[in-house]
Amino acid sequence: MANRFCVSLTHGKDNSDKATVAFVVANAAVGSGKETLVFLSVEGVRLAQKGYNGDIREEGFAPLKELMENFVKAGGLIYVCSPCFKRRKLDEGKLIGGATIVGGAKLVEFLSDGAPCITY
Repeated sequence: MANRFCVSLTHGKDNSDKATVAFVVANAAVGSGKETLVFLSVEGVRLAQKGYNGDIREEGFAPLKELMENFVKAGGLIYVCSPCFKRRKLDEGKLIGGATIVGGAKLVEFLSDGAPCITY
């Protein structure tokens, strides 16, 4: 059984419900002792920018900013798709703590031991 878990997130404010649930699941995984990665791609890369997640809150859940901060504090990893980030002309100087801009090879490396990956 893999000791890793991946959540692939392709949404930000365009679907705040999916973005929130993705980090709820990621927190559950890291909290259960799994080495956990959230891979942000497509519109999800915007979540890696400081201030972007500050007003995202879905009823019944903690604010997304809090979920993301708790995930990083618990040791979770956030990888940000480099081509997606560049395509949107985002600022590398405004990355949130714990986020790393990577190419697809880093995701493949993380998953290569058979880690399950779910997508939101």
